[in-house]
Amino acid sequence: MSKSPTNANRQIARAAGTVMLAFAFGQVVGLVRRILVAQAFGAGAELDAFIAANRVSETLFNLVAGGALGSAFIPTFTGLLAKDEKKSAWQLASAIANWVALILSLLAALAALFAPQIVRHALAPGFSANPEQFALTVALLRIQLFSAVLFGMSGLIMGILNSHQVFLIPALTPSMYQLGMIFGIAVLVPQMGIYGLAWGVVIGALFHLLLQVPALLKLNQGDEEKKQPLFIFTLGIGNSNVFEVLRLMGPRLLGVAVVQLNFWVNTWLASKMAAGSVVGIEYGFALMLMAQVAIAQSIATAAMPTFSAQYALGKLDEVRNSLAATIRGVLLLSIPAAMGLIILRVPLITLLYQRGAFNAHSTKLVAWALLWYAVGLVGHSVMEILARAFYALHDTKTPVLVGIGAMSLNILFSILFAKLFEQIGWMPHGGLALANSLATALEMVLLMVLMRKRLCGLNGKNILQGFIKAALAASAMGITLFWWLQAQIMSALWLSATGGIVLGGIVYLLGIWILKVPEVIQIASMVQKRVRK
Repeated sequence: MSKSPTNANRQIARAAGTVMLAFAFGQVVGLVRRILVAQAFGAGAELDAFIAANRVSETLFNLVAGGALGSAFIPTFTGLLAKDEKKSAWQLASAIANWVALILSLLAALAALFAPQIVRHALAPGFSANPEQFALTVALLRIQLFSAVLFGMSGLIMGILNSHQVFLIPALTPSMYQLGMIFGIAVLVPQMGIYGLAWGVVIGALFHLLLQVPALLKLNQGDEEKKQPLFIFTLGIGNSNVFEVLRLMGPRLLGVAVVQLNFWVNTWLASKMAAGSVVGIEYGFALMLMAQVAIAQSIATAAMPTFSAQYALGKLDEVRNSLAATIRGVLLLSIPAAMGLIILRVPLITLLYQRGAFNAHSTKLVAWALLWYAVGLVGHSVMEILARAFYALHDTKTPVLVGIGAMSLNILFSILFAKLFEQIGWMPHGGLALANSLATALEMVLLMVLMRKRLCGLNGKNILQGFIKAALAASAMGITLFWWLQAQIMSALWLSATGGIVLGGIVYLLGIWILKVPEVIQIASMVQKRVRK
């Protein structure tokens, strides 16, 4: 029996709340890690080498087991569970696990073998002018490749748990990864230098995997007659469900490859800019991503199994209602977050990072990138929801084709904007950030149009009303924050930053309350009922 649209939306909201809190905790731990890294290494050549080297293992993970596998595996696996075909579901999981381990191990071995060529010709050609930095990048790349295999298996387990509506443990795994890196900084770096940070990546990937194993084993507890083996040695050749996952994964794999190509192009271009430019775009993007993960990825993670189950049962009306409600929620959170990051970027970065080897120039590099990345936060957030909805509908081709077009524009924009910024005297790495934001916004708009056509409507009027009210309240918040920063010029830095966050949040909440945004009224009503009980 399927859930009513209201109950489905409530289920998504409850799960999203759980995931959001866990992701927020992970982002805080990640922030602590970045603060410690910045203090130890600053925005210089050594950290540039580490970030560039990390790009290879991250690409392997995302290509095989990250977004590509999740977008293909979860809809198929969830559909089998919804139809009570548990044996087929677990056979599918076993086959995919074996394929992930095999392919990632092979690709990691090849990347280790050809690491010098990868760095010199594809990743960071600008480092070739500095033999020391080049050799360091190659060595760090080889160490971090171990993490790709660990992350691959962990990503699959995460999909299995999410399909069973288990969200808390998977959502805590990013925290485990960050804690592993913090261990590397605190314990290994004093003796091993930047190599200790690379081994911290591997340790964090292991923590990421091990945290989920007990929750996976619990899924098979209960009636002995209904238990299914969680793992068997099979590649599923001839299995129609495995073929379905591979069919769905093919287009998405191409899409992820294009996205990763953009990161490589940015690293490639930044490696030829002033020292610290790679760190600037990495840390600026990470701060924008903190908000995007806490808002959009948490909601999307919680919503996708519900979308998949609704589609498997043929309830397109429920998919439409749930998707529209989800997009409204993302807009109400991402619009003020973007405004806050744009206005408070300098005091925030100064407060968080400016100590030790991370100086005022480092702050300037990161703040400049964050300004242009924050412009694209709303686009990134809504696109995350729309893409997951397409995957739930067993359509990976549409978002992939749109993504390829958008990311191709991103590469073109990156080259053009970097040159334009340099010509007018601006730091060119900011152009890389602006290119990403503009391409993502265009991608979001086109996906919205196509999804509206696919579902024969998308409650567009309701979404537009939410957008307008959020934008009005965020505008009032922005004006208040400008006044606050002017009034706090002589005040302590912590007061300017934290006071701005609190004041901005209060003004925004008052704004959407005055504008009678339904979500806020519903939350207030729920809180009142809980208090009375």
